[in-house]
Amino acid sequence: MPRYEFRCRSCEDTFVVSRPMAQSSEPAQCPAGHEDTVKLLSAVAVGGTKAAPPAGGGGGCCGGGGCC
Repeated sequence: MPRYEFRCRSCEDTFVVSRPMAQSSEPAQCPAGHEDTVKLLSAVAVGGTKAAPPAGGGGGCCGGGGCC
């Protein structure tokens, strides 16, 4: 289930709510009971394998082609 981060404008607490995507835009009450909250934009980090270095003969300003 997706997790959404909210911030309370009254007490400035930041908290997380797990809910279905269909309910992502619904308001959330902070743990202290305040109603004035705003959903924060979260950056998502996706892990994986590192990209391979570019192929080529390497070196120089144009890949070692001798154009300099």
